[in-house]
Amino acid sequence: MMVSVQCEYEAMLGIPELDRITPREAALSAAGNESRRVPAHVRHSLLVEATRKRGFLVVSDIAAELGVSDMTIRRDLIELERNGVLIRTHGGAMPPDGTMGDAIDHEEPAFDARLRRNEEAKRQIAVSAATLLAPRQTVALDIGTTTHLLAGILADRTGLRFFTSSLRTAALLAQVGREVHMPGGQIRGEEPSSGGPTALEQFERYWFDIAFIGVSGVTAEGLFDYSLEDSELKRVYLRRSSYKVLLCDSSKFHRMSLVRISDFAGIDMMICEAPPPSDIEAALGAAKVEIRIAPIPDND
Repeated sequence: MMVSVQCEYEAMLGIPELDRITPREAALSAAGNESRRVPAHVRHSLLVEATRKRGFLVVSDIAAELGVSDMTIRRDLIELERNGVLIRTHGGAMPPDGTMGDAIDHEEPAFDARLRRNEEAKRQIAVSAATLLAPRQTVALDIGTTTHLLAGILADRTGLRFFTSSLRTAALLAQVGREVHMPGGQIRGEEPSSGGPTALEQFERYWFDIAFIGVSGVTAEGLFDYSLEDSELKRVYLRRSSYKVLLCDSSKFHRMSLVRISDFAGIDMMICEAPPPSDIEAALGAAKVEIRIAPIPDND
């Protein structure tokens, strides 16, 4: 199917048979000529192929590549999802389960269950992250298990000013007399955390020296999380911080979920306990993100 569609499209562009180009190259050629818009059926095939190959499709990126509006791509994705060939997400699309190397997580496990998963690795990542801090800094702590462990390590540090939407983390720091600030807003479920427009507006006013971000998954396409509300606040931290640090244990590699938070250009450093897979490492390198490997103690 894809071969015949590609050939039809190449014929439309007048490309000789011996000079066949890739679907993406063909789309880019058409995008450069307004009189040769990509037909809908060809565009749909290109979208499905790009989603399968990349693991995640960003609406704005593919719209620019195809030379069409974001709205056109969104309408395409609605139709393709209706036909069961991809899954729409916030800002993009991903292939159905089982059609790519990156696993899709649809539901967020409970906090305690996440804390037990790879706990020693998370603790060592937190220990490494704590060495980045200097006195009198303003510190944004995202919600999540690794950032919560980091808060526990920092609880005895004086002279730091903490900002977080996590009630667990705020309570931990407040109980030992640390200065901690939370935004107003609606309290969300199991985590628990505050969120919504009020929280976003309040934290958008501040500038943080350093932000520590947690995620549910990392692929070569960037950072992912389960919650729309929490992801919006993560983006605030990324916009409003001088230095952005992703805390990510290796169980998160090649996993994705509902929301794509950012590409790797949004962070400065990733701390993990094991080297990332080659495709993720290459994407981090292209974005000039520093990778720090937290050593795991040998208990033998």
